[in-house]
Amino acid sequence: MSLTSIPSLREQQHPLIRQLADCIEEVWHQNLDLSPYNLPAELGYVEGRLEGEKLTIENRCYQTPQFRKMHLELAKVGNMLDILHCVMFPRPEYDLPMFGCDLVGGRGQISAAIADLSPLHLDRSLPESYNSALTNLDTINFSQPRELPEWGNIFSDFCIFVRPSSPEEETMFLGRVREFLEVHCQAAIASSPVSPEQTQQILAGQKNYCTKQQQNDKTRRVLEKAFGTDWAEYYMTTVLFDLPE
Repeated sequence: MSLTSIPSLREQQHPLIRQLADCIEEVWHQNLDLSPYNLPAELGYVEGRLEGEKLTIENRCYQTPQFRKMHLELAKVGNMLDILHCVMFPRPEYDLPMFGCDLVGGRGQISAAIADLSPLHLDRSLPESYNSALTNLDTINFSQPRELPEWGNIFSDFCIFVRPSSPEEETMFLGRVREFLEVHCQAAIASSPVSPEQTQQILAGQKNYCTKQQQNDKTRRVLEKAFGTDWAEYYMTTVLFDLPE
């Protein structure tokens, strides 16, 4: 069955979320050799209640020779909140950064849009192929940049965190995410496995990234309110930011 024939939450969400979800999957399919990544069966599609509103979460996951897990999550809380969350977890034997992207919207307006290729090295440097490719992208400016959270030292200098203030800025954000993804997928295909010693360093970098992301109180609070503390912890550490074995 093709992905487009599955009825999806994205049809009910903010247009930018719908466009970005389509864009992510399109770039993945065009560039990578995808196979399914099996989440626990009960976590593919989840429903709950949050402050009297229906909360729906839909997860899609893939894997490739270079990526242990590629996770695209869409969530909706009544008419109050639309969310897209995406992370690509490289296999630790490949020296690749973490691609992450989030959109948060409510009542027809995107309030937060973030995308990054986050370095896993101790000195926060990206591999040289990424530095040169990302430096060569056109400079884009948004009218409402946002401040990174306190734990945001995991992000690179190329990170975009903004509140898009117009359809033009939404299009700019979408285009930049596509560019990030294309750089990332092409670099992944060209990469070779690293030494066991480097693999250990990359693994430590991934653990640091996941540990910092698990400190995102806003995400945790929403999940705790809807499903309880234990389930929120399970979801944060099994689906959103699980660590490689």
